[in-house]
Amino acid sequence: MHLDGARLWNASIASGTPLPAFAACADTVFVDFSKGLGAPIGAALAFPAAAADDVWTIRKRFGGAMRQSGILAAAALYALEHNLTRMADDHANAALLASLVDGAGGATVVTPETNIVMIDVPAHTSAAKVSAAAKNRGVLVSAWTPTRLRAVTHLDVSERDVRQAGQVVSELLAMPA
Repeated sequence: MHLDGARLWNASIASGTPLPAFAACADTVFVDFSKGLGAPIGAALAFPAAAADDVWTIRKRFGGAMRQSGILAAAALYALEHNLTRMADDHANAALLASLVDGAGGATVVTPETNIVMIDVPAHTSAAKVSAAAKNRGVLVSAWTPTRLRAVTHLDVSERDVRQAGQVVSELLAMPA
């Protein structure tokens, strides 16, 4: 059993569940140092020592052999030491964004559990239209489906940024067709 833990740090912070408790169900666990932690690149795979030969072979087969990667390891270590505990700020910013946008023009927001905000747009508009208009005003939100926007808070998004984004998105959602 493999656990793709690209957002495992977020899940642990949001739920209060220790990382080993999540990982206990899996034989191998992947973690990402760039999503949420702010490292420019990097990931790690944890596995039992008995699987080492197989894992190394598979890693090389799929292009995972990097040379001179110490600088990337340093960035990952910095991210773990300085950015892990502050991920709760990202979750708080997501909750703030959700509260600022919910109900604007008839939109509804799925209550965020971590740093991802899903916004169901009102019937008079489309997610793609709102996403494009928001981008023109300096706010990046994704059209997740034709009727849903996705916003993600992270290390580079401050509370002030969230308030600005909330205002822009709310105004766009409230605009008549």
